[in-house]
Amino acid sequence: MIKKKSKKKNNVINFPTKLTSIEKEIEAIIFAAAEPLDVDTIESKISKKTDVHKILFKLQSEYSDRGINLVCISKKWSFRTSPNLSNLMTQEKTVEKKLSRAAIETLAIIVYHQPVTRAEIEEIRGVAFGTNTLEILMELNWVKPGGRKDVPGKPIQYLTTDDFLSHFNLQKLSDLPTVDELGAAGLIDSTNIDNAIFGTGKFYKEKQEDKKEDIYSNIDEMLSSTLDSEDNK
Repeated sequence: MIKKKSKKKNNVINFPTKLTSIEKEIEAIIFAAAEPLDVDTIESKISKKTDVHKILFKLQSEYSDRGINLVCISKKWSFRTSPNLSNLMTQEKTVEKKLSRAAIETLAIIVYHQPVTRAEIEEIRGVAFGTNTLEILMELNWVKPGGRKDVPGKPIQYLTTDDFLSHFNLQKLSDLPTVDELGAAGLIDSTNIDNAIFGTGKFYKEKQEDKKEDIYSNIDEMLSSTLDSEDNK
C-alpha cells in the first residue's frame, strides 16, 4: 500500500516549538518582570543552571513572528509589542484642565491690551509671573507672539489667535464685551474703569490701593462661564 504524502495547507497554524520546563521558567520570569532583566538576574531566579543565552535566543526566534517580541536592549531582555502593531496600543483621551488664576488674568490682559509685552502684563497685574503661564496659553493656541515692540530691547508682543475667537464664539475682536456691557452684566465695577482707556486696550489702574478693585476676578468669572457653557454643549 502506497502512502500518499499529505500536502501542507496554507491555512495551517504552526504553533511555537514545545518549550522545556526551564525555558518556560525563563519565559515567565521575563514576562512577569516590571522592567527589562539582564542575564545575571535571570540566572539568579531559575531553578537550575543552564545556558541562559542559548534559551533567550531560542525564545527570541520563537516570538519573532508573533504579536509580542522578545527584545534585548542594552543587554537587558523584555517582551514588547511587535513594532508593526504598536499603533493598536495607542490610546487617546481628553484631559480637562482648569486655567490658573494667573493664566486667566494674563489672558484677559492680552485680550484687551494686545499687542502687549510681558513687562506690560506684569505692570498691569502688579506681580511677576512664570514663563509657564504664557506657555499654557500658547499650548491652547489662544495666544501667539505678535512681533517685537519698537523700544530698547525689542521685547516680544503677544496677541490672541483665531482659535481664541473660535473657542469663545467671537467673529472678531470688536465682538468682545465693552466696559459698559461687562458693567451691566455685573462682571466689573464700571465706576473704577476709564471707558476710553478700556476701549483702546488699557485697564484703568486705581492709584489708591484701598480702593483698588479686583477687575480680573470678574473677568475670570466671565471667561469661566463661557468655558462652562462650551463644555455643556
